[in-house]
Amino acid sequence: MGKPVFLVGLMGAGKSTVGRILARKLRARFVDADHEIEARTGVTIPTIFEIEGEANFRRRESEVIDALSQEPDLVLATGGGAILASENRLHLRERGVVVYLCATPETLYERTRHDRSRPLLQVEDRLAKLRELYEQRDPLYRETAHLIVEVGATQAIQVVRRIQQALEIHAKT
Repeated sequence: MGKPVFLVGLMGAGKSTVGRILARKLRARFVDADHEIEARTGVTIPTIFEIEGEANFRRRESEVIDALSQEPDLVLATGGGAILASENRLHLRERGVVVYLCATPETLYERTRHDRSRPLLQVEDRLAKLRELYEQRDPLYRETAHLIVEVGATQAIQVVRRIQQALEIHAKT
């Protein structure tokens, strides 16, 4: 495989699910950045947010992305907000192939509406929050991505097939 593949997108886009399958298909190691942060700190992401705040979480996230983005034969599912830091965008863009799993806020709402583990979605109006995050982050995902894959209601295996095809074309350019 060689170059790492980085999956970016808002929470609920399927980065971890797609990433696990894609890594198997590419015979690469899969890492979920959020799980790596939890493993390194020994606490959950919501706990880090609660105790240290979002800024310190983002600092930890940048350290993990810097380290992992230098590894070959890796599929990395980034956290939804990893794209906010310019150094993360630069590292991802320059060190591997960035795939933006794009989904509408409405699709993301359906996928995350019962999930209580996402700190940024612990609000009264989840859909409004997802629309706000989409508006803020979509341009950054698009700016950073080498490939954009619309996920919608598509099954994960179909998304993986699309990514594999796009990676083959991308490798030839």
